[in-house]
Amino acid sequence: MCGRFAGFREIDELMKYFPIDRAEATAVENYNVAPSQPVLTVIREGGENVLETLNWGLVPFWAKDKSIDSELINARMESVHEKPSFRNAFRKRRCLILADGFYEWTGPKGDKQPVFITLPDGSPFAFAGLWEEWREKGADETYRSCTIITGAASESVREIHHRMPLVL
Repeated sequence: MCGRFAGFREIDELMKYFPIDRAEATAVENYNVAPSQPVLTVIREGGENVLETLNWGLVPFWAKDKSIDSELINARMESVHEKPSFRNAFRKRRCLILADGFYEWTGPKGDKQPVFITLPDGSPFAFAGLWEEWREKGADETYRSCTIITGAASESVREIHHRMPLVL
């Protein structure tokens, strides 16, 4: 599971690590990204890889309102292709969600401590993600949102938590 992560690189530096053709976003340093906050993503649009800011917490195109977003911050790898909330995005809208590290909590209930997990060399990485567009009835603008795909924890994280975001 992924409930918090960090992103603090500048756009120029991210462009050295990821296949970005065009940047439509500005980097916002955030060491404690929470659900519903904007996150840097790379989406495929018009034949280009575009760096955009999406809101973390997927709102399916068919949702009546966007309050569902806080429930859909993660999508389980094992069932993402069949769950109604993620099925369309899984088929049509995959993305990279850029990060510098993520948090998992360990310890007894009521006394959990965060552990910040990064790549060994400290470089930025991407989570596998899905994105979607939602439009409020009668509105002109679309609301773009995303979710992080999670799976079983790697051997190095398993002692801390049994699940983790899929790191690409």
